[in-house]
Amino acid sequence: MVRRSFTAVIERNTTLTGSFETEPYETGWAIEALWFVNVLKMEGDAPKLKLRGQVSPDGLCWCDAPCPPVEIDCEGLYSFSMREFGNWLRIAGGVSGDDAGARVIIYLALKG
Repeated sequence: MVRRSFTAVIERNTTLTGSFETEPYETGWAIEALWFVNVLKMEGDAPKLKLRGQVSPDGLCWCDAPCPPVEIDCEGLYSFSMREFGNWLRIAGGVSGDDAGARVIIYLALKG
């Protein structure tokens, strides 16, 4: 059997501030998901980016996925994986610090 794979760009050169959620992505066909978060620039005084995966059966109601949150305090490429999820995925999180922001590119790589 040939496995399917697909990578979606969820956020492109977006500056995140305060609390946020990414656009949801339908993933019901996939078995595993790998999020890539490329932090291009951290701005402000002692910025900290906290991310957590969220799951949904319908793309409307959301809960945190059973994986630990990711905390980022410097630029670079980060990833975290998810398995046994529902039909929809997104990232929720927040940027903390005085006048803080994080310019990011977020990818979602799926395998079925």
